[in-house]
Amino acid sequence: MFGKRSVAESRAQPEAAPAPRPASEPAPALQPSLQPAPAPALEAAPRSAPNAAGVVEGGRSPMPSAGLGAALVGAPTPGKRNVMPNEAPLAPMAVDSRHNEHYYETKGSIFGALIEAIDLSQLAKLDADSAREEIRDIVNEIIAIKNVVMSIAEQEELLEDICNDVLGYGPLEPLLARDDIADIMVNGSGTTYIEVKGKIQKTGIRFRDNQQLLNICQRIVSQIGRRVDESSPICDARLPDGSRVNVIVPPLAIDGPALTIRKFKKDKLTLDQLVKFGSITPEGAEILKVIGRCRVNTLVSGGTGSGKTTLLNCLTQFIEDDERIITCEDAAELQLQQPHTVRLETRPPNLEGEGQITMRDLVRNCLRMRPERIIVGEVRGPEAFDLLQAMNTGHDGSMGTLHANSPREAMSRVESMITMGGYSLPSRTIREMITGSIDVIVQAARLRDGSRRITHITEVLGMEGDVIITQDLFVFDIMGEDANGNLIGRHRSTGIGRPKFWDRARYYGEEQRLAAALDAAEAAEPART
Repeated sequence: MFGKRSVAESRAQPEAAPAPRPASEPAPALQPSLQPAPAPALEAAPRSAPNAAGVVEGGRSPMPSAGLGAALVGAPTPGKRNVMPNEAPLAPMAVDSRHNEHYYETKGSIFGALIEAIDLSQLAKLDADSAREEIRDIVNEIIAIKNVVMSIAEQEELLEDICNDVLGYGPLEPLLARDDIADIMVNGSGTTYIEVKGKIQKTGIRFRDNQQLLNICQRIVSQIGRRVDESSPICDARLPDGSRVNVIVPPLAIDGPALTIRKFKKDKLTLDQLVKFGSITPEGAEILKVIGRCRVNTLVSGGTGSGKTTLLNCLTQFIEDDERIITCEDAAELQLQQPHTVRLETRPPNLEGEGQITMRDLVRNCLRMRPERIIVGEVRGPEAFDLLQAMNTGHDGSMGTLHANSPREAMSRVESMITMGGYSLPSRTIREMITGSIDVIVQAARLRDGSRRITHITEVLGMEGDVIITQDLFVFDIMGEDANGNLIGRHRSTGIGRPKFWDRARYYGEEQRLAAALDAAEAAEPART
């Protein structure tokens, strides 16, 4: 059995193993006389991710991926993140204030002995559960040999931390296991914040030092073939569950590596759940369902953290299974359920500054892939021109997201992004392209109380002179706030009985459903005042 050779050698030392502690005897703290050995970097093992079976291919790194690490701590693999804050969260995690410098020194000493004792090539051949059990056995022997006195609870906590360091993402594992966290923000080794229910709060999670944090960042980005170091200090990546990761390291980050994870919820949200959370009314949700079914070109607009990607995922649930969908993203986040889906992702340049594949390259290429719908994860540059071209050339029902604070500002941003691409087109021509391509803009917002709301469902009607004309179908009005500081508001219909996409709804046989939703919205209006 691997791992026994070094332990056996250690038994030859004059240090005797302690007798088992009686259950009634109080457990003292970690023995202060222990002289810790220098803790090796976690990257003592190579960093390649294992395959689906949890086994690293020959000669490659035994360092498992996030899925393995999450499984080992008993956490479900996160799926789609719930952006609605009204859902009851899990029990709040207690701030970890027990770990002092001595704890990390002791842990470092045991970790160093573990790395010397185990055979990494053999560890790579084991499945997740077997690898965890093997590591636990060896660590227990090391604790006995080093005469470290601790309680059963302390020992279990130390075992868990070491297993997370070897097989997962170290101190991040407890946070990744929680399903109520939307964002994880690590500002250097000693400071970690999370977002729960739209509010940011500080945790007691910390790393041994900046080197451990950097090793974990490198482990994350290496799984998708990217790197982060002094020569390439900024990197976008993703976890196996699709959660978005951003890393920026020194010298750009002054106080140590900064890691930001936009975490996804394991249960994918639906429009019906958004209704339950109060993000939209049932009538508004029904209109969004018709928009998704009738191949209406849709733009989802909103600020950072407003739930744009979640809303886009909800809209795509109403695409027919026989449609060919191609998604283009910087970091693949969308989780479409349709069987005929092709996912494309951009690529940064290599060390020589070559090989970069931009979003515009992807959008241009997917036009040659016989798509029926094109979905751009986020429009932020000249690819806006190519997306508008696609929407206007037979790819009805295409969708995308962008950052903007209102539907009108969204159209202005599209115009400015096209101008940034170097196109010397008159403003009127660009606006005509916008009105001819985009049918509906759905505006999402994160309010100051942390709640997320769909604030506008807006149609793009056309041009009057040089001005784009729009009309709101649904809007959200803020009425005030309650005693707890939560905003009070209501969704209301603007009374439009025949939207512009009525003919398209009739073409797809959805006019009755659309008419019923509009009538119900007007009938419900007095009850909401």
